[in-house]
Amino acid sequence: MRYDRVRAVEYANRWAYARNPEFFDFSELGGDCTNFASQCLYAGSGVMNYTPVFGWYYINASNRTASWTGVEFLYNFLINNKGVGPQGELVELKRIMAGDIVQLKFKEGPDFNHSPVVVDAGDGTPETVLVAAHSVDSNCRPLSSYVYRGIRPIHIYNVGT
Repeated sequence: MRYDRVRAVEYANRWAYARNPEFFDFSELGGDCTNFASQCLYAGSGVMNYTPVFGWYYINASNRTASWTGVEFLYNFLINNKGVGPQGELVELKRIMAGDIVQLKFKEGPDFNHSPVVVDAGDGTPETVLVAAHSVDSNCRPLSSYVYRGIRPIHIYNVGT
């Protein structure tokens, strides 16, 4: 199935500065960025993966997978998913497209901390790639405006059904 980038970006633009009442706001519980990214991915894919533990789904705040709200868990799901739901691959920033995810690392250590959604890929440079995000709500924010120690562009290449 094809990933609908237009729908993902429309969702990001609609909810960048607000909260969709169908989803819990995790802002006070460590941040809402990956929850927001997952909502955008769901808008573009139209399916969830209900595999317990290692899938990617949201029913409510207490019935969801870690991949729906956790930066590292989302990465692991997208990169390793061969089943239902969005399937991703690491790419160079210049290959990123609107509707993809760019994860950022702000601290020392191996873990990434933030999952903004690409709303405009520009020419694939940090100055021209524009993202939307929650936690610090933003839309059309240049990637270069973040102070990050690491970057992980994830291109959604397919949606398994």
